[in-house]
Amino acid sequence: MLIKEFRIVLPISVEEYQVGQLYAVAEASKNETGGGEGVEVLKNEPYENNGEKGQYTHKIYHLHSKVPGIVRMIAPKGSLELHEEAWNAYPYCRTILTNKYMKDKFMIKIETWHKPDMGDQNNVHGLEKSAWDEVEIVNIDIADRSAINAKDYNPEQDPAIFKSAKTGRGPLGPDWKKELANNPNCPHMCAYKLVSVKFQQWGLQNNIESFIQGVEKRIFTHFHRQLFCWLDKWIDLSMDDIRQMEDETKKELDEMRKNEEVRGMSTE
Repeated sequence: MLIKEFRIVLPISVEEYQVGQLYAVAEASKNETGGGEGVEVLKNEPYENNGEKGQYTHKIYHLHSKVPGIVRMIAPKGSLELHEEAWNAYPYCRTILTNKYMKDKFMIKIETWHKPDMGDQNNVHGLEKSAWDEVEIVNIDIADRSAINAKDYNPEQDPAIFKSAKTGRGPLGPDWKKELANNPNCPHMCAYKLVSVKFQQWGLQNNIESFIQGVEKRIFTHFHRQLFCWLDKWIDLSMDDIRQMEDETKKELDEMRKNEEVRGMSTE
């Protein structure tokens, strides 16, 4: 198992981020759905377990259109679907991704603490010292354009360009973190994401686990660049607004999948 901790500092408060994160997740889900595939929301409901309270979600990521045709032809049933279960007990969140085909040989676990600091705390997840000593810390700068692939660049989602009309935050210059740390009037926070990846396949484990960690870094970088640049779209929303938006998004996703499935049947 390969474990890394990603730290993402943002010019946003912990309270603001709770809304912004859910808004961005809903938007990303719609962008990922099409062709009868994408994100399928099975459950989105409150939960309580051993004193922990929050929102539980269960989603399926359908990956058939994300791989080459030859892979789709030979892939065993269930191997191109990821199940995501998430327990959002904000400011702590836990997400586990599994694959029914690989069973207990594959897992991605993401545990996140959202703290009102500049990413300077160590071992916020409380690991044993021996385990913590093996964790690689990766700092993600959302304003660093060199951190993303040139083909992924979108000027509308560039924190180094974006300026919020509603809050006045941005654009984020080269020294934005230092300026943020020295400005007590500007909200700030850090998302500490502890990512554990298990892929038990002889001869492939190390390479695949490293590859998945690289994919997670790319996802975190893009997601938080989007979240900040969408600030004016979600900053005035309440949690009630978000829950309504999530319900509407689920209906949209289900309808998109249904329509594409019907079109696919009509062409067979």
